[in-house]
Amino acid sequence: MENQVSQQFVVEGGRRLNGELHIKAAKNAVLPIIAASILSSEDIIIQNVPDLLDIRNMLVIMQSLGCKAEFKNGNIYLNCRDAKASLVTADLTRALRSSIFMLGPILSRFGEVELGLPGGCAIGKRPIDIHIDGLRALGVKVEEKECSIVCKKRKSIEGEFRLKFPSVGATENLIMAGVLSNGTTIIYNAAKEPEVVDLSNFINALGGRITGAGTNTVVIKGVKKLYGAIYSPSADRIAAPTYLAAGAITRGCVTMRGISCATIGSCLNAFEAIGCSIICGRDFVTLKLNRRPKTISKLITTPHPGFPTDMQPQIGAILSLAKGTSIITETIFENRFRYALELQKFGALTNVATQSTEICGVKQLKPAEVVAEDLRGGAALTIAALATNGKSIIKDIHHIDRGYEKFEEGLRSLGASIVRI
Repeated sequence: MENQVSQQFVVEGGRRLNGELHIKAAKNAVLPIIAASILSSEDIIIQNVPDLLDIRNMLVIMQSLGCKAEFKNGNIYLNCRDAKASLVTADLTRALRSSIFMLGPILSRFGEVELGLPGGCAIGKRPIDIHIDGLRALGVKVEEKECSIVCKKRKSIEGEFRLKFPSVGATENLIMAGVLSNGTTIIYNAAKEPEVVDLSNFINALGGRITGAGTNTVVIKGVKKLYGAIYSPSADRIAAPTYLAAGAITRGCVTMRGISCATIGSCLNAFEAIGCSIICGRDFVTLKLNRRPKTISKLITTPHPGFPTDMQPQIGAILSLAKGTSIITETIFENRFRYALELQKFGALTNVATQSTEICGVKQLKPAEVVAEDLRGGAALTIAALATNGKSIIKDIHHIDRGYEKFEEGLRSLGASIVRI
């Protein structure tokens, strides 16, 4: 599944980034939408999709179920008329955490599913107990084996369930599980993330009846059949601010097109706090920073609409150059600070604890050889290398490829000196 050939970025730091990029659809929106396509037997086209390792892996899983799945010219073409509820084996799921999204739609359409335990980044436990508890509450029989999960619906999937934490994945899985049913499913304390809204809008475009997405209560009224559609998911609210962060750390001026300020509002608040100037348009955001960044006394990651955990490492990289001490508290994933230890190789002063890290800014980062141990941490280390005064190497960049389409090419178009070898 995952390309294990050793690749790395070689970054020559010291250049200010300037220019603009167009942002494609969000990976975290596209993946559950692909999974939800199993609910329909008709043609589906998903537009403006980035070519990412996670998305390619998800399409392989779809093909293993008997779906026609093709990625061509930035669009995904799907038809699951001939899909079957066959075992999704662990060799397919361990490379992709989002394989968990297969539970809900396969169960909803076929009444049973067996799924190998999912994998992904090593940034924390990310337990699937919320998914399982929710399915059981909706009348599903769940058997947990050593290497897989087996689910069978007794009758129609319906009922009410309150999430103990507003998990995005669990919310999306329970939404998909309740689509093809004779009853109504209500999810309380649901995740409010834009990706949940996107998934609901997509299913409704196919003929579903979902209301309340984006609030803490989502209602799914079951339907007998879904149809086909052409759908464009929302822009990537993590990729866009990642490139803005690259502009900020190099004291440049970068514009992201295809995304609004409202979509990345909590990230822009953090950028403004460190001294960036922001210009917003209907479908673009421009960031400029021409001086040393300011500290943030307390940055806390929280579920949407709070500051996203997936942007925490990138902001941490910028704060390593701030004048003074910043404190970041992580409330979502317990191992999200592994990048902060790698930042120390650049000369950053970080004091890492389990749920928080203290970053004491230095005037200049030095070149180093570091390892990308996860997706967002790898992106943060890459942009940190842009702020050094020499040549750095970022290893294990296959993690970065899971979430950024040709990351080095995007940075290079903004003026960075970076190559993949």
